[in-house]
Amino acid sequence: MKISAVIEHDDSGYFAYSPELPGCQTQGDDIDEVMINIQEAVELYLSTLSVDERKGLLSKNIMTTQLEIKVA
Repeated sequence: MKISAVIEHDDSGYFAYSPELPGCQTQGDDIDEVMINIQEAVELYLSTLSVDERKGLLSKNIMTTQLEIKVA
């Protein structure tokens, strides 16, 4: 099973969340730590759901990209 994870970086470290799973988020001091933490958070989150709930949340196809924009 595959699921999306968004990772953001700021002065405080790294923050990660899964758009498919409302409220499923975590943080870490570095990229390795946040990757481990979001994997664990997703697995724990999914373990609390029924099969039907999982199907509903995981039926989304979320894609991310970066855009290059010009600012005046």
